[in-house]
Amino acid sequence: MKRLLKFLSRRNLALLLIGIPTLLCAIYLYVFAADRYQSESAITIKQSGDQSVGLAGLASIFAISGGTNAHADLMLLQTHILSMDMLQVVDKQLGLRKAWSAPRMDFFLRLPESASADDFLEYWRNRVEARYDDESGLLILHTQGFTAEQSQQLNRVIVQESETFINQISQRLAREQMNFAAGELATASDKYRQAKTKMLAFQEKYRMLDPAAQAQATTALSLELQSRLTKLEADLRTAKSYMDEHSYQVKAMRQQADALREQMAAEAARGTTDSKGATRLSTLAGDFRELEIEVNFAEQAYKSATIAMETARVESMRKIKSLVLVASATKPDEAAFPRRGYDLLALLLAFSLAFGIVRLLITTIEDHLD
Repeated sequence: MKRLLKFLSRRNLALLLIGIPTLLCAIYLYVFAADRYQSESAITIKQSGDQSVGLAGLASIFAISGGTNAHADLMLLQTHILSMDMLQVVDKQLGLRKAWSAPRMDFFLRLPESASADDFLEYWRNRVEARYDDESGLLILHTQGFTAEQSQQLNRVIVQESETFINQISQRLAREQMNFAAGELATASDKYRQAKTKMLAFQEKYRMLDPAAQAQATTALSLELQSRLTKLEADLRTAKSYMDEHSYQVKAMRQQADALREQMAAEAARGTTDSKGATRLSTLAGDFRELEIEVNFAEQAYKSATIAMETARVESMRKIKSLVLVASATKPDEAAFPRRGYDLLALLLAFSLAFGIVRLLITTIEDHLD
């Protein structure tokens, strides 16, 4: 133990815990570590129905007024950017697996050629950052590459695929809304056509345009006949008071009264049943009224469906969303990572802290041994 403690002198311990690790890290950072360039862009989502005027309107285009819908859309887009779906599409266009396996010297940062899909996705999420900025309401996109062109091209492709993704979702929702409204309109149109067909068939079958109107006309005629009969009977009684009952005038008036009674009986019979024993006129009027209500209801439903169809068309156009590129992908002039001086200083401080802790433990052990 004493030999070990003697070997772990302040100088040797500093060499083991600070000097050698710091030298190895410096060799890696300045010799082996590959430069990583970072490209940045800013995007947001604009809805077609958002109308803007002046400077306030311009702000609404970029920040969408900080609305909840815009925030939710950007969160959805953020999830899609970091998903396997986006990785597969971008990898197919740019060959990311091959490009990220290129820097052979940097064994810590390069992507192994035999990396699994999960490892590839994890590597993607370490090289691509989509961050929502609460102040501006924008989605800030950072992409890293081993060359400036690679990081910029990766950023551009992600923005293009994000625009395609937003367009597809927006168009699909609009299409579903339109299809639903069109289906309702087709159903209402069929019901309206069927109701009108039933009414026309009823009118052709009974040869009546409107049984209710005909029933009213029959009633009016019966009342008129009743009035004429009443007047004729009064005239007959007057004539019989000063004329012989078998006189020509009395017989004529009596015949007229009998004819009016027969006509009234015929009209009354038409209100109940026709001469061939067909359906009663009152029953026909009730049936026709039901058909009329059905047609009116179907017509109102058809009008409502037509209005709903037009409203859905306008709403679907108004709610179409599109991606707005506020700041295009930058092409970096110098590497953003690794920050060699900063990283080496942070490692030196960490090694120094470890040296202090170990040195304190050794001092405590030496005190106990003495």
